[in-house]
Amino acid sequence: MKHTFLSSLLSLLLISAGNAAWAQQIYRCVAVGGGSPEYINNAKDAQSRNCKLLAGGNVTVVQGTAVAKAPVRVAAVAASGGPRTDGSTEQRARDSDSRGILESELKKAEAKLAEQQKEYNNGQPEKQGIEGRNYQRYLDRVAELKDSIARNQSDIAGIKREISRLPAAN
Repeated sequence: MKHTFLSSLLSLLLISAGNAAWAQQIYRCVAVGGGSPEYINNAKDAQSRNCKLLAGGNVTVVQGTAVAKAPVRVAAVAASGGPRTDGSTEQRARDSDSRGILESELKKAEAKLAEQQKEYNNGQPEKQGIEGRNYQRYLDRVAELKDSIARNQSDIAGIKREISRLPAAN
């Protein structure tokens, strides 16, 4: 029993000594100008840069990513006395482009709806090819036309909502 205790104690001491031999000395270097500190493990570099040795505790270093700078706002530049630019003309141009695109999409959708309604013929479209002998195909095509018309009407309503959200054209 004594022999087991002594061998365990000896093993523990050897492991502790081994860990101390492998432990690195970490130095904390404060950046000039109050930036974030840098941690290094090279004693010569630490001495030349006036870094301080960290004693006790563990240091975990996580590689970070660069922080993106926030864009400068026009109002902030104007308030700071910098050159004032008028961003409203650019916004008006974008709104005008959006309105033009939406209006052309609306015209296409309305033309497609008119064509679909003509083909649908108030729920009585003309039979095509095999539909004269296969009534189920005719019913399937009528149902598809009805669904397509409903989708197109929904698209038109959505486009009109988007146009109404844009500022009034000058």
